[in-house]
Amino acid sequence: MSIPPSSPGGRRKGPKSLPKLPLSAFTPPNSGTSERFPLAPSPSTVHPESVIDANVVALNDDSSLSRWKAEAGAHLASRIGGIVVSLPLGTNDESLSKLDVPVVSVMIPFSLESSDRPASLPTSHSVSLTTVFTRVTPNSVENLKWALQQGRPIDIDIHADLTDEVFDSLEELLSKSMADVSPVPPIILSNLLPPPNDLELPIVKLMNHPVYRKFQAQIAALSLFPQILIKYLPPSWDVETPPTPSVMVASPIDDNKHKKEWKRRIKMYLGPVMEAFGYQRIIYGSSPSASSKVSTKVGDWYEIARESFAELGVEQEAVDAVFWTTAKRIYA
Repeated sequence: MSIPPSSPGGRRKGPKSLPKLPLSAFTPPNSGTSERFPLAPSPSTVHPESVIDANVVALNDDSSLSRWKAEAGAHLASRIGGIVVSLPLGTNDESLSKLDVPVVSVMIPFSLESSDRPASLPTSHSVSLTTVFTRVTPNSVENLKWALQQGRPIDIDIHADLTDEVFDSLEELLSKSMADVSPVPPIILSNLLPPPNDLELPIVKLMNHPVYRKFQAQIAALSLFPQILIKYLPPSWDVETPPTPSVMVASPIDDNKHKKEWKRRIKMYLGPVMEAFGYQRIIYGSSPSASSKVSTKVGDWYEIARESFAELGVEQEAVDAVFWTTAKRIYA
């Protein structure tokens, strides 16, 4: 194939000279126009207008609630608009009156595996139900269906290694339990954001690891149930949440590095959940899953959870939803 001769004036030329930008393009606007170009707020300064802590676990005495209040810290304490409290079965809820904090809802436990159910639900507060998933038993569908028929939100704390087989059984449990229940109340899953994880696995390797790809696929599958929400809780990593500010290390540089490592890992899990569920179906809480072997200070987790979420570049509306408005809508 011959190449046609170039036409006169059609000689290939070199690259065009790019126009030079004026010096003003590299300098900030003058004082007369600076207000039109505000800088985006730093994620470390982005706070929700108010906070509802949707996972406060009370033990059989008043100490856990008093400790929660003491650990809230200045930033959280000044914004707290209410709490969702999990009470042990048979516990008198009179202790809640000692808290100078609005109680949005009281979570009452029930079992998926046995036929034991609360004889009655408290009437002094708004009520939701909470249970633990470890495996599917012959009673699981019937018990979850009973809970759904109460018409109140249901929290399910995942205490299982979600292998493909176990995850399939969880999906089947949810589908069968929802059948013939209308409307289906909200179902809130815990211990998935962030999920239990091996911190020894570097983030670089985690990005392409089968465990992370399975997490993404399972989150996408669960999001197809419109009634399901995800709780954003301290991770069950068997390591204490980095303090803010630190009192555990001599060097603030070391502490900053530790905290940044946590936030990078948390954001890796927040991303797929945000993509699948949207910010309207994520709810903040301060108490970790009951499967966690390490306690977390309320204020420390609030700071890391808030900064990690804000660093995704979300709008104020999304921050308010995760930390406040969605919990108010679901539990009140």
